[in-house]
Amino acid sequence: MLGGSTIATALLYERGGLELTRPTGERQVRDFNSHTPGPAPVYAIAKSSTDPAVLVQRAVDALGGMKRFVSRGDIVAIKPNIGWDRMPVHAANTNPRVVAEVVRLAFEAGAKQVVVTDASCNEPNRCFQRSGIWRAVYGLGATVILPSAHRFREMRMRGDVLDQWPVYTPLVNADKVINVPVAKHHNLSKYTAAMKNWYGILGGRRNRLHQNIDVSIADLATFMRPTLTIVDATRVLLRNGPQGGNIDDARDMNQVIASLDQVAVDAYGATLIGEKPERVRYLKLGHERGIGNMDFMNVAHVEV
Repeated sequence: MLGGSTIATALLYERGGLELTRPTGERQVRDFNSHTPGPAPVYAIAKSSTDPAVLVQRAVDALGGMKRFVSRGDIVAIKPNIGWDRMPVHAANTNPRVVAEVVRLAFEAGAKQVVVTDASCNEPNRCFQRSGIWRAVYGLGATVILPSAHRFREMRMRGDVLDQWPVYTPLVNADKVINVPVAKHHNLSKYTAAMKNWYGILGGRRNRLHQNIDVSIADLATFMRPTLTIVDATRVLLRNGPQGGNIDDARDMNQVIASLDQVAVDAYGATLIGEKPERVRYLKLGHERGIGNMDFMNVAHVEV
């Protein structure tokens, strides 16, 4: 465990590259969809290794490689789940080795800066340390940013539930955004991974949204269109999510799924915890809004 003074020195709070003073508007978030028409797979399931880094590389390569998504000089924001004061064995946060490999691939593709951040639910210092993510990515040159009040800005999201809300600027002002959630059970939404992971862009009292959680998730997925989604299913929390706590609640599955369709990848991921996609209401809402296709078996995909 790193000491507080080390964390204070090492965690960077860069302002210049993240356009924090850019004027607010009707919709600040770019449409990051990178899907191109043709026979290429929309998602790729890597399950041929027990090494998380190998799984990430194979899944991304099957979609054309990271250079398809990241250009030289890009500022890339990576959004893992770093919400909980839990160790990797609990499978409540994204596996640090998965996040590290995404960072490595982004730099290899020519990224100028790679930002790794999340608006944690538990105390951020402890989440970033105990998850193993800070240590794994900082050594690769990533800019690790802890959430703080000055990094949120009111934005009009124009959703059915989310109209105007404080949004976490490091995750919306980058050139490219890569969503790197962990697949797991959730006691309210039944399942969480790609679409639900966008809760980490919100400030304010997020618990107020739980009364209409499915619509708020669909609103978020409408607002945020990632360059690429990479779902960590190396170890999956099957029950008592989203925090877990008992290591017996999680099981090694040794899968990583890279996708251009956040609805399809969540529909597939739901099956990993034994949930039927049609029972996950926000998937149906995302499908109806045209965000993606919940009929994942009929979406072009490949296993590697």
